Amino acid sequence: MKTTISTLLAAATLLFSPALEAQDTPADSQQRPHRRIQAENIRNPGTHDPVLIREGNRYYLFATGMGISVLSSEDLKTWRREPPVFREAPRWAVEKIPGFRGHIWAPDILFHNGRYHIFYSCSAFGKNTSAIGHASTESLDPENPKYGWTDHGMVLQSVPNRDNWNAIDPNIIIDEDGTPWMDFGSFWGGIKMVRLNREDFSVAEPQEWRTLASRSRSTLPDGRQSRDGAIEAPFIIRKGDYYYLFVSFDYCCRGNESNYKIAVGRSENADGPYLDREGKRMDRGGGTILLQGNDEWAGVGHCGILQDGGTDYLVAHAYVRAENGASRLVVRTLDWEDGWPVIR
Repeated sequence: MKTTISTLLAAATLLFSPALEAQDTPADSQQRPHRRIQAENIRNPGTHDPVLIREGNRYYLFATGMGISVLSSEDLKTWRREPPVFREAPRWAVEKIPGFRGHIWAPDILFHNGRYHIFYSCSAFGKNTSAIGHASTESLDPENPKYGWTDHGMVLQSVPNRDNWNAIDPNIIIDEDGTPWMDFGSFWGGIKMVRLNREDFSVAEPQEWRTLASRSRSTLPDGRQSRDGAIEAPFIIRKGDYYYLFVSFDYCCRGNESNYKIAVGRSENADGPYLDREGKRMDRGGGTILLQGNDEWAGVGHCGILQDGGTDYLVAHAYVRAENGASRLVVRTLDWEDGWPVIR
């Protein structure tokens, strides 16, 4: 649904060593099936940073939360809670990220080589003290004997005063040649991409880095960069002859003051360059607005796309004005006109 080879869904001078900590350890008490104990029939669930995939006749939604929040549904309307991916904070993340206690951000999910792979963000708030981890399981159904998350540890890390990028909001795209790429990032130098190894999703050597999208930021009187020009939450799919990069502009997480919006560009290559509908490169400030706030929503963003048997679904979170800016799940069908996505 997620990758281009499955039916399921920067600089060269960067001074860091993205060694994969291939721990392959159980994801804390998740090796045996867990029975569902919470009530079903949740409608309009609150969520942040959702991503969607399907196993069998159930859709599974992963989102920001303690241990990674999980919901499932058969119709994308009524949901039930599932056990989180992690019962306890991953040990490697507690060691790497000061103050981290298990609130995990912005996961991505894909099915590849017989396993479901999740990539997740561990970060200090407002800093690029961040890292991206990787875990996998054979099944998403907690009652299936094949269910059980194995954490493979850290994939890459960003460090303040060393890296002008932020290791959060991971997304994996596998190109036509079967090469996996990770796009990720927010604020700082924008959206980045790095090539991964096919075998274990570690950073491939020689390292190949790209800047996919960025927005200019003004400089404050003290020399620091301001927080304008916000960009984050990349997500790439392949459709027809093009790869499409979706990103989020401006600000989430401010209730009715949020002005989040989704922008898009496309490229003939997974690693760019991505151009918007006017032909402007996204790494030079381009991006065509796909969806933004209106009379009902203060803002909408951090989308994921599920390509599901000929139907493309967009999931995101929006801040509902009538609920004092509460964050709610948005599910929309993604249509296409003249080679570009549209929301009816």
